Amino acid sequence: MKRRQLLQLAAAGIVGLAVPPLASAGRAGAIPIGVGSIRGLVPELFADPPRPPDHSPVIVIGSGFGASAAALRLAQSGTKVTVLERGLRWPRDPWRDIFTSDMTADGRGLWRQSSFTNITGLPVGPVDHFGGVLDTTRFENLSVWRAAAVGGGSVVYTGVTIAPDRRFFDMSFGGRLSYDEMAGTWYPKARSMLLPSPIPADILGSPNFAHSRTWDDHARRAGFTPEAVDGNWNWNVVRDEIAGRSRPSATVGASTFGNSNGAKHDLTQNYIPQAEATGNALVAHSHEVASIGTESGGRYRVEVRRVDPEGNVLETRTLTCDKLVLGAGSIGTTELLLRAQATGALGNLNEFVGRGWGTNGDASMTRSLGPAAGVPQAAPCASRIVDDSGLPLTVENWYVPGVPWDLGFIGSLGMTIDPLRANFSYNAATDSMSLSWPKGGSRDTVEALRAVQNRMADAGGTVVSAEPFTRDVDDTFTAHPLGGAVIGDVTDSYGRVKGHDGVYVVDGALIPGSTGAANPSLTITALSERNIARIIADGR
Repeated sequence: MKRRQLLQLAAAGIVGLAVPPLASAGRAGAIPIGVGSIRGLVPELFADPPRPPDHSPVIVIGSGFGASAAALRLAQSGTKVTVLERGLRWPRDPWRDIFTSDMTADGRGLWRQSSFTNITGLPVGPVDHFGGVLDTTRFENLSVWRAAAVGGGSVVYTGVTIAPDRRFFDMSFGGRLSYDEMAGTWYPKARSMLLPSPIPADILGSPNFAHSRTWDDHARRAGFTPEAVDGNWNWNVVRDEIAGRSRPSATVGASTFGNSNGAKHDLTQNYIPQAEATGNALVAHSHEVASIGTESGGRYRVEVRRVDPEGNVLETRTLTCDKLVLGAGSIGTTELLLRAQATGALGNLNEFVGRGWGTNGDASMTRSLGPAAGVPQAAPCASRIVDDSGLPLTVENWYVPGVPWDLGFIGSLGMTIDPLRANFSYNAATDSMSLSWPKGGSRDTVEALRAVQNRMADAGGTVVSAEPFTRDVDDTFTAHPLGGAVIGDVTDSYGRVKGHDGVYVVDGALIPGSTGAANPSLTITALSERNIARIIADGR
């Protein structure tokens, strides 16, 4: 919803409060900007990307959590690796206006689309067609949030980087993985790279985290026990924002469309530069993979399009590799496999491709505090509650993207261990993938989370639903797509695709629809670390 519309509602008496200046939303300028302005702000985005070699020992598709971990470890083993990423490579700077804000998003935020609906149900747009960092892929009954940038999901997620509880992990994985192995070796290894930690007390006590303290207070009044969560944030950069030593970003609710100053400790600050530093890894951004297949002689074929920031195809090439690592995310990896299966390009794929897909039980929740005075509120999540009295679930303290604190809204992200799963299918005639997600989604998830939401609202004296600004409990989107090439079904227990030696899956497609009511980033990273270590050790 545009500032103009908010003012109109206020004038009509629907919103009895003053709308703050857009500067408080974290971005200078009063209106969305065009592609020409983006070129002026971030000229690096328009530079030619690195050119991949015609043949590579290993090609990694994608640069998110699983892909980046695999690329680093392969490069460290002495293997030449080419990483193909469809999105752009974004710079960092403590003062530049590199990324857009949630409140006044433009093409820097949205991947080749003209509009976006955030978790409150408010529209953002229209914006110019551009290669922004967030791709919202729309299926018939569900919208899936995906990344399109070097660094993948680490650029657009809220930074929560935690392992699931043992009992929830076992419910989700059903014996496919050992929790003891993951907790003893691979979660710590991933943590040593990502460096997540809880919000320090001085930052949590700052005015920008009033919503977090309010959320915790309401949770305690409702009989829950908030527990701190680890966030993948550089807290010193957040302190710089609070002290005026950096342009505001995390502290004014920027996260969904990236953090210009590097406050979020994303993969471009750890796995990716370390892989490049070996001299064995080339990261080729702006290279969109169209299809994969086999070549005579045992090599694999990757059809790739080099695109400019506005999506124009500049060049089409066929690359080859000896080994192919699929890390394009649950949606991207599944689509490549389904297309290859339908066309016969990878003829030995089994019947499980595209099956076992879930949303991690995601649903967003918002409620109204009424008009609130104070500064804009910060993006990092401080805490969560866990409840297994019914459908097992967690609820995390979230900011409400795109809505200033003065409007008085408080957000939560819920995740349940819901058994609902869907399957993908590929239509060769339209070259498109469809999803069998039911209309209305999972009523069990919605009702379980609504009960928690109502309990906290009653305890805190807040209003659950205050249309047109909130959706109460919204499960019509997911930010955590999981499955489609599930470990043990499409692959063996280490991500090796059955029927095709030298093809591996390292991303969220491996996960059977849920990571135990926890954000998937740490589990995907740890699982990739586990699997690629075995692949390197075995030589296959």
